[in-house]
Amino acid sequence: MTPRLLVAGVGNIFLADDAFGPEVIRALEDRPLPPGVRVRDYGIRGLDLAYDLLSGYATAVLVDAAPRGHRPGTLSLIEAEPPDGTVPPEAHGMDPAKVLALATHLGDEPLPRVLVLACEPAVLPSDDDILPGLSATVREAVGRAVDALHTLLPALLDDPAGPLPPLGRPMESGTPRTAALPATAPGGPEDR
Repeated sequence: MTPRLLVAGVGNIFLADDAFGPEVIRALEDRPLPPGVRVRDYGIRGLDLAYDLLSGYATAVLVDAAPRGHRPGTLSLIEAEPPDGTVPPEAHGMDPAKVLALATHLGDEPLPRVLVLACEPAVLPSDDDILPGLSATVREAVGRAVDALHTLLPALLDDPAGPLPPLGRPMESGTPRTAALPATAPGGPEDR
């Protein structure tokens, strides 16, 4: 079966809670997702992700750490808006907005629906520091993220453009935010 949905772990394993995405992907080894889902750890390889977004997936779910002003460990589900040309593409990095802009720049076909399952970090050192390992709060969120993916992905496989299922509590509702706005005030379709 050709995968119709991509789950992409993104983040730097040497920058504390930025490793959330790769850690969720590793946890999925013990709880595989249904057929039709491709799971891959992209780390900080934004160019690879940009090309894969052009591979015919109906939906892509990026799993990442994103400071959004919530309590550390809070999970947010964000529906990314299509790039509007204001964010420059960048081939050497893993900023979700720049990866989407790069994918748009590289291909003529439309991008898949892109969702971001984000975790509020407790510890994010600067790029000059090396601090491997998740904080305890974010490590606890890894299991909840795996649970959320097991709830979300079957619904997306049934209807890639359909409404998002509730992922649990606590949750905050608001307007969708782009993947480019992880550092702004809270307000995604669902935060938990």
